Amino acid sequence: MTTRFSFELGAVDGAARTGVIRTPRGEVRTPAFMPVGTAGTVKAMLPESVRATGADILLGNTYHLMLRPTAERIDRLGGLHRFMNWERPILTDSGGFQVMSLAGLRKLTEEGVRFSSHIDGSKHLLTPERSMEIQRLLGSDIVMCFDECPALPADDAEVARAMRLSMRWAVRSKEAFGDRPGHALFGIMQGGVTRELREESASALKEIGFDGYAVGGLAVGEGQEAMFGVLDYAPGFLPEDKPRYLMGVGKPDDIVGAVKRGIDMMDCVLPSRSGRTGQAFTRHGVVNIKNARHADDPRPLDEACGCPACRGYSRAYLHHVFRAGEMISGMLLTWHNLQYYQDLMAGMREAIAAGRFDAWEAAFHAGRAEGDIPPL
Repeated sequence: MTTRFSFELGAVDGAARTGVIRTPRGEVRTPAFMPVGTAGTVKAMLPESVRATGADILLGNTYHLMLRPTAERIDRLGGLHRFMNWERPILTDSGGFQVMSLAGLRKLTEEGVRFSSHIDGSKHLLTPERSMEIQRLLGSDIVMCFDECPALPADDAEVARAMRLSMRWAVRSKEAFGDRPGHALFGIMQGGVTRELREESASALKEIGFDGYAVGGLAVGEGQEAMFGVLDYAPGFLPEDKPRYLMGVGKPDDIVGAVKRGIDMMDCVLPSRSGRTGQAFTRHGVVNIKNARHADDPRPLDEACGCPACRGYSRAYLHHVFRAGEMISGMLLTWHNLQYYQDLMAGMREAIAAGRFDAWEAAFHAGRAEGDIPPL
């Protein structure tokens, strides 16, 4: 098994590409979707169940874990992998996005961000150096630079200020990360929806040098059309031989559009959050299992899906347990959604490798990428 981090580019079809990220804890097939384990768990799922869907890597959250149970406690207990019983790769975000979302509870300076915990009001200072320390204590395989992510829309002056501060923080993050064989540090491109700022950010990151590069500052209010507009050029500003990660995205059609434009990695809470609120993603769109129309429906959510929810339970049963407030509802629907997302990624990897991504994408949008089932 490898003792270092590496990325091998595989097939390329247009801008879409496959590859393999190699880490000491295992390989990650790209394009990859990372389920989100915010507080050390993918909600409603056992780790072995997440792995059974085909997930190669999980995402953990620096902000939430630093507050509870604390990175120091996790370190004393053997690191995040042991703590949450997931021995495969883990990527942790830097905490920057969550801290920036604490409107009225934070103060931003060149040093970092002072903020009050949303849990108990305790005071904290998160800097590039502290973010690197927390992620080291957690034992993350892929560490993210500390950055500022302004909400959109915002004027160019504000976006430029935040981007340039993030680039200065990227230098400090790289210095604080140090030399950690087997672990990787990713830089984060900022710049809103302005091409010149995105190019300036990418140039600064490449000069610093990272193991991978994220496209940050999207899916923060700009809308899909604007996001795709940025992705039409932004991945091309980044090194071809390094993984490209689009942070916090997203809906299935967002993911397909991002892969089409050269993105290798994505994460989002949507499949698990939707499962807990009665929504299931299928090849023909979203099923709202709470709707009365499902009360007498003996069909599975998706006849082509191999998850436990589809193999063993009807829509009528899933409707019943959701309406009854039973925990099994969130468990089964989350499992199904995570399976759908991993099947989506596997389908794209196969299509890219075969040089037929455009045909696969057309079938996906037609609602028949994996065959045909009766209408929802």
